[in-house]
Amino acid sequence: MREIHEMPGHLARRFQQIAVAVFLAEVEGAGFDITPVQYAALAAVGANPEIDQVTLAGLIAFDRTTITGVVDRLVLKGLITRRESSQDRRARELKITHAGRRTLRSMTPAVEAAQRTMMDGLTEKEEKELVRLLQKAIAAGNGLSRAPLRKVAIS
Repeated sequence: MREIHEMPGHLARRFQQIAVAVFLAEVEGAGFDITPVQYAALAAVGANPEIDQVTLAGLIAFDRTTITGVVDRLVLKGLITRRESSQDRRARELKITHAGRRTLRSMTPAVEAAQRTMMDGLTEKEEKELVRLLQKAIAAGNGLSRAPLRKVAIS
């Protein structure tokens, strides 16, 4: 049997702990109160105007029922707006605000610094290889996730 420190699941969980801690330290140090999931949601809404919440959840591989809380917090912070869809009254359309765009732009250096810090100890070649292998493993196991990433065509 493998030792715990040789198990991919344990290592993925451990890397996630480090990634979140590094992200929060960099972002909070730059004066922002945004979690990694809130950042992903804000960036996705910014890139996909008038996206609905269900599509947003699929784009960032987040559970559809708990995406509402993420959206609620971004709305309270004034970073996005939410309104009833004109095409489907059950759907909620999301749109980034000017403050949200400004926040994304202003956060970019801190987010980029966090990405670099997460890869400390790796050469550039090793970093690219790690990212490639993570993408490959995620693609192979995507359907097994409780919140699979869904590539959705946005019109």
